[in-house]
Amino acid sequence: MPEHGYQSTFLWRSTLAARTKGDAHTEQREQLRTSYLDLRRNATVLLGENARSMPDFTVHDISHVDALWETADLVCGHEVTLNPAEAYVLGCAFVLHDAAMGEAAYQTSVRDTLGEARWHDLVSMAYYRRKGCWPEPHELDDPPAEIATECRTTAIRETHAEQARRLVDQAWRSSTGHDIHLIEDGRLREFYGPLVGDLAASHWWPVDRLAEEFRHESGPLPGLPGEWTIEKLKLACILRLADATQIDNRRAPAFLFSLRDPQGFSRKHWRFQLHISRPVLDGDRIKYDSMRRFPPEEAGSWWLALDYLRAIDRELKAVDALLHDHREKRLAARAVAGVDAPERFAQHFRVEGWRPIDATIKVSDVPALVKNLGGEQLYGDQPEVAVRELIQNAQDAVLARQALQPGFTDGRIEVRLTGTDGSRCLEVRDNGLGMDEETLIHGLLDFGNSGWSSTTVRNRLPGLADGGFTPKGRFGIGFFSVFLLGDQVELITRRYDASLQDARRLAFDGPSHRPLLTPLSTQGWVPEGTTVRVTLKKSPNDVRGLLYYTEDDLLDQLVRRLVLENAVPIHVWELDATQPAVLPCFSLASGTPDEVFDRLYPPAATDYWSAGDEKQRLQTREAFAGRATELLDEQGRRIGLASLWNDLHYQGPRFYAGIVTVNGFLADQSQAFAGYLAGVPNRASRDKADLAADQEQVRQWLRGQEQHLRDAGLLDDSLQLELAGTLYGAYQDLPGDVAFALTADGLLRASDAVGWAEQREEVFVAFTGPSLAWGSRPPELFQYTSGDSVQLPDNWVLVCSRYPSAPLDQVFPDVENRDRAYESARHHTKLTWQKLWWRQSSNLQGFLLRAVCRAWSCTMESLLAPVEARKWSDTGRLGDESIGPVPGYLLRRPPESVFP
Repeated sequence: MPEHGYQSTFLWRSTLAARTKGDAHTEQREQLRTSYLDLRRNATVLLGENARSMPDFTVHDISHVDALWETADLVCGHEVTLNPAEAYVLGCAFVLHDAAMGEAAYQTSVRDTLGEARWHDLVSMAYYRRKGCWPEPHELDDPPAEIATECRTTAIRETHAEQARRLVDQAWRSSTGHDIHLIEDGRLREFYGPLVGDLAASHWWPVDRLAEEFRHESGPLPGLPGEWTIEKLKLACILRLADATQIDNRRAPAFLFSLRDPQGFSRKHWRFQLHISRPVLDGDRIKYDSMRRFPPEEAGSWWLALDYLRAIDRELKAVDALLHDHREKRLAARAVAGVDAPERFAQHFRVEGWRPIDATIKVSDVPALVKNLGGEQLYGDQPEVAVRELIQNAQDAVLARQALQPGFTDGRIEVRLTGTDGSRCLEVRDNGLGMDEETLIHGLLDFGNSGWSSTTVRNRLPGLADGGFTPKGRFGIGFFSVFLLGDQVELITRRYDASLQDARRLAFDGPSHRPLLTPLSTQGWVPEGTTVRVTLKKSPNDVRGLLYYTEDDLLDQLVRRLVLENAVPIHVWELDATQPAVLPCFSLASGTPDEVFDRLYPPAATDYWSAGDEKQRLQTREAFAGRATELLDEQGRRIGLASLWNDLHYQGPRFYAGIVTVNGFLADQSQAFAGYLAGVPNRASRDKADLAADQEQVRQWLRGQEQHLRDAGLLDDSLQLELAGTLYGAYQDLPGDVAFALTADGLLRASDAVGWAEQREEVFVAFTGPSLAWGSRPPELFQYTSGDSVQLPDNWVLVCSRYPSAPLDQVFPDVENRDRAYESARHHTKLTWQKLWWRQSSNLQGFLLRAVCRAWSCTMESLLAPVEARKWSDTGRLGDESIGPVPGYLLRRPPESVFP
């Protein structure tokens, strides 16, 4: 549209334009027109500043405002007319609705306008989305530059509508000390300003709110004709649709696109708007067309255009339904043409070199999806997982309340079993934050989304980040684990700061049925917080029942097994109990070794274990306290306290499995250590975890443990063999005195490997298998079937197979340390010597092969190529013929030594 082209629109000409003759209201019309033109002139400068703050956004300057007069003509058609006062108010709202899309519209900074608490919440969520973890307190005030920029952009988008409302009264001080208002006419500003501000803000509201806020007409300004009343709902609908439909190449000029060079998602917006011609009204539908074809490399922009215009279509239909339901005159534009199918859309937005097929993944039956993924398919057949998730959600709720209500110190969680009419129920109750209806819908029931990182939820709970709250659970996907326990689920909740009439009950009749949401205002007292109650589909004492992994079928044992640390006291009620067992608050990061051991491996709750067993447990605790060392993160905080390799389980009947925790809850167990190591989940069910520590942190802990074992005289032959693979994976070398293989002479240590090979012309690298086995303490080779000891021939060597040491070995993936010079061999379609070497170059077999190469001064090819030529069929025989042939590699010293 050319400069001032808005004055040629029907809307302008029929309302505010000067009339040549016969105008009984010339003076009043002139007053409104002059005021609008002054506002437009002042706002042009302000709108021009938007691009400084939001350079990647499409055009939001005065040209966009002017174009709204044209699109308002389009959506109104000849169905709706305005009087001059309505046109003035609507025009002012046109000017102001996007005037706060830049920092210049804020008298202070965007951050100050938003408020420190809300700003910190934005930083917290942006940090979580980018890094997958919540920020440290000091990072809230000084986030990385890219996060600060993202938050500023988000803050402007979230606040610009409300800030537009404030612009009506906001004043700027001129160089001469005078106040400058956007609407200079004080009388018009005072009378119409509040409505203009409300209308400007309303384009960001849900459609249903329009009827609530603008249901009544406004009378005219004194001095204006009596018939110049304001139909507020009509103006709000016109503004909303004029803004929504103003999508064409004027918003994304080609030269400006080249100058700004927007990136990422914004670039796709520019690309599709760059080619859109001005919309036209075809019947009751708005029709858009592209001036150019979309090649394959611009397919993303084409699909974005379809999604965007479908959103406009929904807006048009929603507004039309609103006006129809309120018996208001409907606007002419009621839908967008061609967006119901990609094939039809391609008639308007043509493509070249590809064909749009609507192959988007669809979920047509959400309850069925939840049924399939919310229980065993996601979490496995482990009903105790649901208890962990529910307790974690309850703890988050209490900690969130403490963050928002600092004086609240009586937080608690109750876990109980109840029984009625032969059925059993599990109930988890907290007196924490509670949920309102909006949080229930957009947080809890948004399957797969963590409500704590949801913008909708956080906007309703400002200040969580300032209060130090960092959620541990994901109360969307986590809640649905409850269907592992049973199909009949009831949730009762009331926000801590809400009245009784705001309490809600959510009832499920299985995950495949839609839940029933009802108020509870007439059913007596509802405490603040949340209660989840599930009728168990299986008796807790049955095989694979809830208490299957406990020693004495006690709920308290289950909770203590799952919850290794907690920031909120947990009261556990057994069935028919009159008093609860209390699990007090405890921190693994600050507990002494004795305290940590007792929390991980508590004394028996009943007489099942003898007094001698408890004595043995206490002796084991003393051994643990003497051997365990800390694993520290980069800030020097404890993220583990453990003893390397769990030979403690040899000391008594109890099994002291190492525990990997996620947020203080049991995630995994391992024989590789005793104690605990903090982890991060590697799948949604959080029953498996990777270590939270990085390679260097684990490596430092391993060195400390190795030295500790040496100093204590505990690094015996058996432990050396058990740890050799782990140490080699971490160090890519072995200490010279560490044994890693077995020979006829006994254990072969790292420093002796070259010398042992030098003395032999052949070396047979034997494999264990169905014939041979070893791993006893002390180490001994024996026949697998009979258990008889076996003596190896002089040239045989049996390399220690890497003992399972997850998750330690997962920190040092085998593939990372392989010989990169042979990486291309991974693509060989058969087992070549190069491929074998690439596979074994990072493990103890590779360590031995390197030692043999050094001993014989030969290349790896000269060792392995002959074995490949024999098709990897080498075998060896022992004196006992019942053992049969033993597979392996027969390595022969090359006739002519070749230095590698």
